[in-house]
Amino acid sequence: MVGPLEDLIRVLKRFPGVGEKTATRYAFHMLNASGDEVQDLIRAIKDVKDKLRLCSKCFHLTDKETCDICSDQRRDSDKICVVETPLDLMAVEKAAHFRGMYHVLHGVLSPLDAIRPNDIRVSELLERVEKDRVTEVILALNPTVEGEATASYIRDRLVDRDVAVTRIAYGIPVGGSLEYTDPLTLARSLDNRKKL
Repeated sequence: MVGPLEDLIRVLKRFPGVGEKTATRYAFHMLNASGDEVQDLIRAIKDVKDKLRLCSKCFHLTDKETCDICSDQRRDSDKICVVETPLDLMAVEKAAHFRGMYHVLHGVLSPLDAIRPNDIRVSELLERVEKDRVTEVILALNPTVEGEATASYIRDRLVDRDVAVTRIAYGIPVGGSLEYTDPLTLARSLDNRKKL
């Protein structure tokens, strides 16, 4: 293979979920693309790096001072859904069910990786709860050891405040099968059952 093409494939393989075959397919697509298409891709990548920043309120990605969600007056400002990453926020938002505000921590507590409370956006969350008179903090963190530790830490910081702290429920996915569900998910499903 030609040097520049090998370089492009090598760079593309760094993307999550992109292996040798996919990287090669992408590289050949770019090779056969028009000059305008390639320039559009270059511009889009440059814009993401140059123009995106964190919202000054919730720390989601935006190209303005305050993101569109935080600027939307129709949203319920006394409820905050706490997520680990902007991708998690986008997943919750895609469900089109939650109409409150968000807070992106940009990580979870992990002593093994030396990630402590000051390394993520917990203090900013506590300030928002106080300042914005939040009535409910919904912890939508991944059900990992680190996610659970972070949820417990946040709950403990909010215990003396006049705010409800809730956790999203975990359970069997729609269309899932009990036979293939892991024991922890089954246990959580039983713990979070609802009366019909």
